Amino acid sequence: MTSADIVMLLTGLAGGLAFFMFGMNVMSSGLEKMAGGKLETMMQKVTSNYWLSLLLGAGVTIAVQSSSAVTVMLVGLVNSGIMTFGSTFGLIMGSNVGTTLTSWLLSLAGLDSKSNPILMLLQPIYFAPVLALIGTALRMFSKKEKYHDVGAILIGFTVLIVGMDLMSDAVGIVEESGKLDVFLTMFSNPFVTLIISTLFTGIIQSSAATIGIVQALALSGAITYEMAIPLVLGANIGTCVTSLIATLGTEKNAKRVAAIHTSVNVIGTILFMAGLTVVNIAVPTLSSSKATMFAVALIHTIFNMSIAIVLSPFKKPIVRLAEFMVPDKKGDHKERIVFLDERLFATPALAVSECKRLAVEMGELTRTSIFSAIELVARYDAEKAAEVRELEGRIDRYEDKLGTYLVRLSGMDLTDADSHEVGRLLHSIGDFERISDHAVNIVDTAQEIYEKKIAFSDAARSELSHMTAAIVEIIDFTADAFAKNDIETAAQVEPLEQVIDVMKSTYKERHITRLQEGRCTIELGFVFNDLITNYERVSDHCSNVAISTIQRNAPKQDAHKYLRNLKNEENGLYAQLYQACEKKYLENL
Repeated sequence: MTSADIVMLLTGLAGGLAFFMFGMNVMSSGLEKMAGGKLETMMQKVTSNYWLSLLLGAGVTIAVQSSSAVTVMLVGLVNSGIMTFGSTFGLIMGSNVGTTLTSWLLSLAGLDSKSNPILMLLQPIYFAPVLALIGTALRMFSKKEKYHDVGAILIGFTVLIVGMDLMSDAVGIVEESGKLDVFLTMFSNPFVTLIISTLFTGIIQSSAATIGIVQALALSGAITYEMAIPLVLGANIGTCVTSLIATLGTEKNAKRVAAIHTSVNVIGTILFMAGLTVVNIAVPTLSSSKATMFAVALIHTIFNMSIAIVLSPFKKPIVRLAEFMVPDKKGDHKERIVFLDERLFATPALAVSECKRLAVEMGELTRTSIFSAIELVARYDAEKAAEVRELEGRIDRYEDKLGTYLVRLSGMDLTDADSHEVGRLLHSIGDFERISDHAVNIVDTAQEIYEKKIAFSDAARSELSHMTAAIVEIIDFTADAFAKNDIETAAQVEPLEQVIDVMKSTYKERHITRLQEGRCTIELGFVFNDLITNYERVSDHCSNVAISTIQRNAPKQDAHKYLRNLKNEENGLYAQLYQACEKKYLENL
């Protein structure tokens, strides 16, 4: 092989590989945005059943067209404490199966279509330009984001096919010169071939790209089954490098995800290489036969399907092997609070979904803290007071960590819906944190009442009872509406908040009257005023959370303008709900 042949081959492969990987990245990104966080979130719900998790792992991988992305996602979920490392076993197996779809799509290029126009249209190199034209039109002329994503998928697929064609042409030109055999002598030993494929895939971190090159070689009739099988197996081992890199800086269970991923592919490769050795001895002519593009796709599928079936009864031993490979260390059992992992940024839709889950947890902690604080006003208990203060510290940490994560996430490539959700979460977690601050203020007031043995008058107790009932109801409305994105429940918050404002003003005026008539002391008055002021401010923050929920899927506008328009609707829903709250809490005021 001359230096010119080498340059032609290497530059063709390099250029084709660049197009292939770029197209794969664009297509994967578009598919992931369309899939959103739903498929990934389901992964947490089916892990108890191996076959269901295998099917879901395959489905998610097909949706995002990257087994590496799925594995990195699993590393992030385990490192965040959202999943256990053992529950990822079936999903990893499924991701290996799902990644074989790309090789089947590429194998269509191997159809013998010269005499049949219909078969010619089934070849990607002929129909891909049409897809690119449609994709470009969608990107240029459509205003809907989902059509933009469809356009990106079509364009990405076309670029991928162009890259595949460039690699095939480069191999074909050198093959015609009759000098390709010299280049392929390095693949004469199947074990050397396996190592080369593993190292190459580990460097480019894409098994699909390696399989694409193998199929390009097969299209030109350049490789045998004895070469193709180790190349495919090496690609499966090499793709584990991505998950290994993803575990840098993670805790032990996240590292064990990569250990499981590597173990199953290595074990499967050992079994297949043993089988290949037996075949070479028993039927030497079979392994020396020329491999086709379809054969490469079939080898890829059989390998991944077989290890998924053969290794399914050995989940526990493989999990124990992962524990042996990544042993426990001193201090690993210390309790710690784990927040979202940065590796989830690789799949922004999932990151948004998990931020929502944590924000809902934060909302529930806030509900618990304010209810506990209110109970302490009537029956003070030092231990429960300490629990409320500890809860406030936890909620502060949620707000700090989650807020920082959401700000970074807002700079990612998000769908409009996810972008709105990030904005809603950022606003809401600040209000939840402020509510927990007021819970601590209420606890301080409750402690003062207990220590100073303050006794309210019958009128003051009645007023506090009414306002407490309203606060409990508005907190329930707010937390439930936020957790479920329930606009109807959220709509009940603002009318009740207005009623609470009226209650506060009325009760303050009555308190002043009691002071003037000598029926109340100044010290008791300060305590009473502190309580109703904290209650009223809690309702203000509830209003903010509810408005963010209502505006989640509506055009954004200033909150004050929104409230003004809402209240100006004389016969609208707000007026009806306000009248109902007024009757419930103000009728006997």
